Amino acid sequence: MRPYVKKGWFRRVGILTAFFLTGCSGDTVVLPAPRFAQVGELRADVQMPLGTTGRLEGTIVWQSNGQWSLVERVYYRERLGGEVSRTSSSNLRDLSAAYASLVQQLNDSPGLRLTGGQIPPLAGSCAPDLTRVRFSMVDRFRTEIQTWDRCARGNLFTITPGSAGPDAEAARIVTAVQLIRSFTIGDLERSVFQGTLPFAALRQGAGGAFIPTTSTVFASDDGNPPPDWLAFWRSYTTSAEPEPEVRWADDMVLLLVDGDRAEAGHQLRVRRVLPVGALTLIEAVEGIPGDFCAPAYVTQRPYQIVKMPRVSTPIQFGQPLPLRVPCGQ
Repeated sequence: MRPYVKKGWFRRVGILTAFFLTGCSGDTVVLPAPRFAQVGELRADVQMPLGTTGRLEGTIVWQSNGQWSLVERVYYRERLGGEVSRTSSSNLRDLSAAYASLVQQLNDSPGLRLTGGQIPPLAGSCAPDLTRVRFSMVDRFRTEIQTWDRCARGNLFTITPGSAGPDAEAARIVTAVQLIRSFTIGDLERSVFQGTLPFAALRQGAGGAFIPTTSTVFASDDGNPPPDWLAFWRSYTTSAEPEPEVRWADDMVLLLVDGDRAEAGHQLRVRRVLPVGALTLIEAVEGIPGDFCAPAYVTQRPYQIVKMPRVSTPIQFGQPLPLRVPCGQ
C-alpha cells in the first residue's frame, strides 16, 4: 500500500527538521520541514521621526492563515496622540496563498532572501532624521524569530528601497516591508496621519458647562502657563489634580470642542495637525455610535485636550469628520 497522509495525523515533538510518515507497508517517507515562517507570521514595524520631539509608528502583522492587522500611532514627547487600527476583510484563502508566496520568496529568492544568516545585524543606530525599519519572521513550528533592522526615509506607506541604508542589504528589508504592505493593505492606501505634526492627547471626555462651546488655543507669551489656561484648568478639575506637563516656551495646548450633542457616546479626536500655507489646520474626527446602538438621550459636550509644538501660524479648526464606531467603544 502506498504511504498516505491523513488530515490531523501530525503531532509536533520538540524542534524537528522533517516529518516522518509511515504507511501501511512499513515504508517511511521523509517530508521536508516547512519553510521558515510558513507556519507563523510576518511583521513590519516602521518608526518615522516627526521633527525632534515626535514620531509616527506603523505596524503590520500578517499571519499564515491570511489574517492581518495594521496599527498606526502618533506621539509627541513620548506621549500618545492618536491611534488607528484596521484588520483584514478580504478572502482569507487568497490572503493565505499570498502569504505562502511571499514566505517562499523570503526563503528562496536570490534577490529577496532574508533567512539563512546572510544579512548581518544593523551596525549602530539610525540617524535622528531617519526612519527605523524592522522586519520580523516568526516561525511557530520551530519557535524561532528572525529580525532585521535598517534605516530609510518616509513612513510605512512611503518608504522605498532607494532610501534604504546604510548598506546594500537594507534594500531587501525595505522591499520586504513594501511587499507585506502591498499584499495586505494595497498600494493606494496612505497613512491616516500623513503630513501631521506630532501631538499628544492629554484629556478627553464629554463635559458639561465647564467646557467652552467652541475650540480654544492656549499659548504662552513668556514661557509661563497662560492665565486663560490656568482659569480653564481650575474650572476643569474639581480636585487637586496637577496640570499636565507642558513646556510653554515650546508647546501649545488645544481644546477641541464642537458644541453639544443630544445623545451619549459621541467622541471628538484630533486626527492631524497640518501646516497648510499661512495657517495650521486641525483635522478631527467625531466618533458616532453605530447602528443598533441603544441611544441615551442626554446633552453632552464632547471634547479633547491635546498639546503640540508651538507654531507661529494661526490655528484653524476644521469641521470634524463623522466616523461610525461600534457600540461601547
